[in-house]
Amino acid sequence: MSTPLLPAARTAEALRADLRAAAFTADGCLDLLGAAAWAALSRAETVPALRATRGGSPLETLVRLFLLQRPVPYDRARAALPRIEEYAADGWLERDGDDVRATVDVRPYAGDDGADWWVVSDLGCAVGGAGGIGAGGPQEAGAPGVDRADLVLGVGGASTTLAGLTVREPVGSALDLGTGSGVQALHAARHATRVTATDVNPRALRFAALTLALSGAREPDLREGSLFEPVADERYDLIVSNPPFVISPGGRFTYRDGGMAGDDLCRTLVRQSADHLNDGGYCQLLANWQHTEGQDWRERLASWIPRGCDAWIVQREVQDVTQYAELWLRDGGDHRTDPATYAARYDAWLDEFEQRKVNGIGFGWITLRKSGAEQPVITAEEWPHPVEQPLGPHIAGWFARQDFLRTHDDAALLGSRFTLGAEVVQEQVGLPGAEDPEHVVLRAARGMRRATKVDTVGAGFAGVCDGTLTAGRIVDAIAQLLGEDPVVLRDRTPESIRLLVEQGFLDPVDWTPRPV
Repeated sequence: MSTPLLPAARTAEALRADLRAAAFTADGCLDLLGAAAWAALSRAETVPALRATRGGSPLETLVRLFLLQRPVPYDRARAALPRIEEYAADGWLERDGDDVRATVDVRPYAGDDGADWWVVSDLGCAVGGAGGIGAGGPQEAGAPGVDRADLVLGVGGASTTLAGLTVREPVGSALDLGTGSGVQALHAARHATRVTATDVNPRALRFAALTLALSGAREPDLREGSLFEPVADERYDLIVSNPPFVISPGGRFTYRDGGMAGDDLCRTLVRQSADHLNDGGYCQLLANWQHTEGQDWRERLASWIPRGCDAWIVQREVQDVTQYAELWLRDGGDHRTDPATYAARYDAWLDEFEQRKVNGIGFGWITLRKSGAEQPVITAEEWPHPVEQPLGPHIAGWFARQDFLRTHDDAALLGSRFTLGAEVVQEQVGLPGAEDPEHVVLRAARGMRRATKVDTVGAGFAGVCDGTLTAGRIVDAIAQLLGEDPVVLRDRTPESIRLLVEQGFLDPVDWTPRPV
């Protein structure tokens, strides 16, 4: 099967100006379509957006052309895109009688600090995976002439989640491993002096170049190859990856299936990352991992972490193997094949899981930092609750707190001063009319939005932490107030202080984390 040529980037600057002039931006499209129709697009439902774009304005025309991927009258397209002949010559558009069609999906994307960006991908692949291609509607002719295995998806929930998780500190170098349509490289270009983007699919590298060019970002260093092969012997301050993490019985789709057994691709990526990180550098990725019989998933993933690295692993969801297989069979459009073919493929997934004694699949994120610590901190936890995005600043703070706690023994901890974290409130729980509460809860409205139960000492300690008194002096005052032995209280309080610091309820004063 021959692969069609992709658009040329030489007219990207002019196209960007025309798109912006027509308000074909994330904010402009949201204002036009409304929240309900905009959200429906993320579910590959187009009827609400079609109803909202019947007026024929330049913005409505561009929404139909690029988002809904419908043919539009040539005259209307020319009114929205004055240089339409140049865009057609460069392959962004094609004539179809009296109409014009888009050759690629161009999707407005709200960038960092209010920037207007556009993500370029295969037709019909901005959301919903390969299952939407050829399913009718605007995707009926999606990505013509392209093998479905090589499709390049646009921005979706996974890519926006990872973008929000990424630590956005200024760095000298960043690597987007498995760049796809270039979303993570686009973000990295805002805070990294040098950006390298890799992918095993050469079409993905072309799309990434178009995404960055159309969004006005610097051209990245694009390299073809698997995992760290294209950057052998090179190191970076930040590695970010939304890899093909789906655990499947074969490598049918380049964009999602890693082609390795089980979760070996994610494990290999994590284990090899330290060899490509500068000291203090971060590696952040989304991943799926197996839950195997007789082994705790936390211990299993902790064994992936290379020496000298702190790590924070967060499991957001767990699916049983049948749910997981059904999800990705639908993603691949297998539910639209004949029942026998669907059943055979379903059976192959379950056979694979049975052979590996897999009873569930976890999804979440892994962040590791090359701290060089002799006793690194590795935390794996389950957290299915809502979090505040962007979470990157909170993640950076978590690792900074590990440095602080590692370098402060109990005596140093009691000699330190603390302030209460941002937007932390205290809740007292008990029966109405009771003299004392049954327990006290500290609840944070920022970051992970944690809640933790504390005793009377912990609540009193947190309540007076305003940065003026050392922890030791506060403990002594609480001991006097409660009539307790201050020596005993000094012995048992540091453990509680450490937990409150690690979880972000308390912030150390006069301490600067080691720079990346």
